[in-house]
Amino acid sequence: MIDRYTRPEMGHIFSLENKYAIWQEIEVLACEAQAELGKIGISKDEAQWIRDHANFEKAKVDEIEEVTRHDVIAFLTNMKEYIDADVPEGEPKPSRWVHYGMTSSDLGDTALCYQLTQACDLIIEDVKKLGEICKRRAFEERNTLCAGRTHGIHAEPMTFGMKFGSWAWELKRDLDRLEDARKNVAFGAISGAVGTYSSIEPFVEEYVCEHLGLVHDPLSTQVISRDHHAYLAGVLATTAATCERIATEVRNLQKTDTLEAEEPFRKGQKGSSAMPHKRNPITMEKVCGLSRIVKSNAQVAFDNVALWHERDISHSSAERVAQAVQPPAWFVSETQQRVVLFLNHIVMQEPQAMERLVRQTGRIALVQWRQFSMALVVTPAGLFNLAAEGAQPDLRLQVTDTNPLTMAQAALRGDKPAIRIEGDVQLAADINWLVENLSWDVEEDLARVIGDVPAHTLANLALAAANGIRQFVGKAAGQSSQAAGNGQRLA
Repeated sequence: MIDRYTRPEMGHIFSLENKYAIWQEIEVLACEAQAELGKIGISKDEAQWIRDHANFEKAKVDEIEEVTRHDVIAFLTNMKEYIDADVPEGEPKPSRWVHYGMTSSDLGDTALCYQLTQACDLIIEDVKKLGEICKRRAFEERNTLCAGRTHGIHAEPMTFGMKFGSWAWELKRDLDRLEDARKNVAFGAISGAVGTYSSIEPFVEEYVCEHLGLVHDPLSTQVISRDHHAYLAGVLATTAATCERIATEVRNLQKTDTLEAEEPFRKGQKGSSAMPHKRNPITMEKVCGLSRIVKSNAQVAFDNVALWHERDISHSSAERVAQAVQPPAWFVSETQQRVVLFLNHIVMQEPQAMERLVRQTGRIALVQWRQFSMALVVTPAGLFNLAAEGAQPDLRLQVTDTNPLTMAQAALRGDKPAIRIEGDVQLAADINWLVENLSWDVEEDLARVIGDVPAHTLANLALAAANGIRQFVGKAAGQSSQAAGNGQRLA
């Protein structure tokens, strides 16, 4: 998702971390169901062990997937490592029961439906709130006269309350449709290959779905039929159309030669870089633009209904894109180039910094947060440049906290986000020297550009990274001075 347009709560629902967490719960519930059933050999003690020890690490899953080219197998491999880590040598591995009789579709489709119910719950509450506001404003403005228009031309007098009342009723219909669509998509399926239950008992499906608050699909193929998803997408498109209708009306009424209504304009907000007198309806324009994305995704959902026989994956890539819109490549590239220019500007202020970096020529440092990453290579001039795509990093820095809302809240509390570092000790040591010796007030400079709170958040992140590097270097030095001197890799 694009952070600019995504509520943190909604972004978290469709994050890989949340998806993997749901996958884990489904696998654990399936093991518990098998133990309750008592047919395949798993004991209740083993099921409890699996629940107590099950875990995953997104970065590790991604690393395994680079080899397996299969996200479910990569996840299960990592999850099983945690389950079996504390099993005494020679004892049977409890992980052998994980995913027993299941398919990737059982796991992925059930999890997706659960994610969609989570998303629906957020949207339903928002539609309720907006509907109540429109209802309240309808009564407040019931005597406020305005011009009624047809074809954009003055027709007959009406009240402004009628506009709000019309929107309130339309939102009520949207709410009814959304609540019905949520029920329609709250299905799960754990039915094995081609959906015949030949490798797994229906009880497992019923158990898993009941504990997730889903309904087991009475008859699925190997995938949950996409008419459920298409119906929800159609309802979301209709709701988006309502939002666009409201936004279009406000935009029209805000025109200079009409000016019967305006969207809020915050203190300090700017309307135009060239014409400071303007107060542009940017929020309503965003609503109109994003509604077009929602409506276009409905077409994708309808096309996903018709799959080959009992299963294919032509729907999979389309759903992944529809769920997680990425910024365009040109935007990512431009942003990364600006970051490189900014870093080099700082480094060039200290000649010794360039001298230190020269000896790391060709080394690559990779910074990761959520789905975003940037690999930097040290040039012979002692500066940074973007590394070639697919280049293997010598040093990896990963921000493990993925929720931007919690990161911002932590920054405001003064807490440091978690940073995971692994790789070349000597490169980390030189970067640590840069952090400690370059005179740069990160927060002050960023605040001029992006404001105090975001600057504080990013500065706190940078500080956490610096402390993480410092601890990493110190730990490595304590473990082995020879390793640090030879540039050996430590995890």
